[in-house]
Amino acid sequence: MLEFLYHGQGIWTNLAQLSISYLLTMLIGWEREAEAHSAGLRTFPLVGMASCGYLLILGATPNAADQSRVLQGLITGIGFVGGGAILRSGTTVRGTATAASVWNAGVIGASVAMRHYGIAVILALLNVLTLRALLPLKAWIDRERHRDS
Repeated sequence: MLEFLYHGQGIWTNLAQLSISYLLTMLIGWEREAEAHSAGLRTFPLVGMASCGYLLILGATPNAADQSRVLQGLITGIGFVGGGAILRSGTTVRGTATAASVWNAGVIGASVAMRHYGIAVILALLNVLTLRALLPLKAWIDRERHRDS
C-alpha cells in the first residue's frame, strides 16, 4: 500500500481535482434536484468527475493532440447525455436548461483537470445564478405569453 502511495504521489493532486469537480457540479445538481428536474444531485457530479477523470488519465503533461481528441469526445458525449434531459410534449419542450447545465458540468470538470480553477468556479457560479436568478423572469415571460394567446 505504501508503495502505491509513494509511486502515486500525484494521486493526491488527482483526488483534489476530482473532489473540486465533484463539489462544483454538485452545486448545480442540488439546484436542479430542488426544482425536481430529470437530472440532478447524482447526474451532475458524475458528469463533472468523469470529464475531469478523462483528462487526468492523459497524465501531468498531456500531448495537445491527445487532449484535443479527448475534449472533442467529451463535448459530443456530454451533449448526448444532456439530450436525454430534454422532453418534448406536443409543442412544448422542457429540459433545455438542464441539458445545457449538464454540458456545462462537463466543461467544469475539464477546466479543473486542466487546472483552470477560476474558469471552473465562475462557470459553476454563473450556472447556478442563471438557473436561480432568471427563474422569476422566465416565469413572468411565460405568464405574459399565455395571457396574450
